[in-house]
Formats: sequence, structure tokens, C-alpha cells
Amino acid sequence: MQIGNRFFDVENETYVCGILNVTPDSFSDGGRYAETDAAMYRAEQMILEGAALIDVGGESTRPGFEPVSVETECERVIPVIEKIKNTFDIPVSVDTSKSAVAREALLAGADVVNDIWGLRANQEMGRLIAGQGACCILMHNRPQNDYTDIIRDIKEDLQKSIDSALQCGIDSGRIIVDPGIGFAKDYEQNLTVLKYLEAFKELGYPLLLGTSNKSVIGTALALPVEERLEGTLATTALAVAKGCAFVRAHDVRANLRIIRMLQTIRDKG
Repeated sequence: MQIGNRFFDVENETYVCGILNVTPDSFSDGGRYAETDAAMYRAEQMILEGAALIDVGGESTRPGFEPVSVETECERVIPVIEKIKNTFDIPVSVDTSKSAVAREALLAGADVVNDIWGLRANQEMGRLIAGQGACCILMHNRPQNDYTDIIRDIKEDLQKSIDSALQCGIDSGRIIVDPGIGFAKDYEQNLTVLKYLEAFKELGYPLLLGTSNKSVIGTALALPVEERLEGTLATTALAVAKGCAFVRAHDVRANLRIIRMLQTIRDKG
């Protein structure tokens, strides 16, 4: 899979997508990287630690989040994306569900649009991504967590997102899917998705898992957000075992070490 100027072996490798939240209110690192200089310092750290992709977000999507305007979101993410692309040789993703923000981000050099609604909330988004020849991450989400058979229902929802992407003209080789841990799913539902993670590979597209420091880990271990690294690493190990191509993570170094150790056992043992 080609993302920007880099090739990703999504059949055999698991890559770390580093999370860079340039927001004052994100659940895990809110406010820490809201200023451009701090964001650039963090981006460089993650690159040195081995991040293969940087995901820049300008609007918190934690439970109960307050939406921000297009203007505010652009003011947060565009300078950071431009500076990363002008300074480092790494693919960049923009985490947004607004087509106007995605447009400006792609013009600023972003290579991927990470849409938490999987193109299903914004009719313009798919056409925009296709027109720019960009990649997309189609995440599963719903207004409510009402399921008959959660694995089957999520697969059906993701297939609708995939169909929409293809109908808009997005190349099939530029699609990544994400089952959406923490979105429209309660604690038990999140655990079920993790348990049967391999089912989503049946859709035929590279799979991304985003669990880093999320509430499913906090609930399982009864730990605050700043103490969820070990739980996150357990889910990263699961992602490798289940064949995920990407994990989205705050702590790049630790997650990459887990991945490399497991892949070494797999390939050299």
C-alpha cells in the first residue's frame, strides 16, 4: 500500500500511527501539544521512536466532546501539518469528519483522511479524497450502540463505508478500515470487538486498531488514563496476532518494541 511516498507492507507488517492531538481537551494528552512548536517537538519525538505515520487531530472526539468550528479546527491542524510535511519525510493523516477541514489539510500536504464516521456523515468527503488521490481510514461509528449481532453489524456498516468510498472513486488500494473501539460501543461491546478482531479482515482491506489509553482499558484494569500503557500494549500484541496492519498509539516507542518482538518470534523462531 502506498501512502504518500512510502510503501507499507500491509500483508506482513504492523505499523505504528503516532497520535498528535493539537487540542486543549483530548482525553489523553489534551493541551500538551496545542501550540505548534510543542506539536512539532512531539512529532519529531514520535518519528525518532519509529512512527510510520503521524495522525493530526484538531477536535476531541472523547465522550461528551464539544464540537468546534471549521475555522477553529483548521487553525489548529493546518500549520502543524504544513510544518511536519516541510520538515520531515513522513506520511501525515488528518483526523477529521469535516470535508472543509480535510480539503485544507490535503492542500497543506496531508496524505490520509481519518474519518470517524467512515464517509457516512459527510457526502462531500469521499469525492474530495478521491479527487486528491488520497488514502482514507474508514472508522466504524453509529449514533447509538444498538446492535443485533455486533460483529456482523459492524462488518455490514464498514462494508457500506467501503462501498461509498469506491462509488466516490477512491482507489481500493487506498482504503484502511477501523472497527472503532470506543465509538458507539459500551465496555462489553468493545471487548467483543477485540476478541473477534480477525473477523474484520474478511472485508479485504488493511485493518487499523485504535485502543491507546481508551476507557475499555481503564475499565478492565481500573486505572486512570495516565496508567494505561500496559493495557494498551496488550491490545497491540493482540493486533499483531490478529493481522492488523496499523495500530494508532500515543506511546510510539513502547508499542513498536512490542510489535518488533512479536514479529521477530513469528519470522525467526
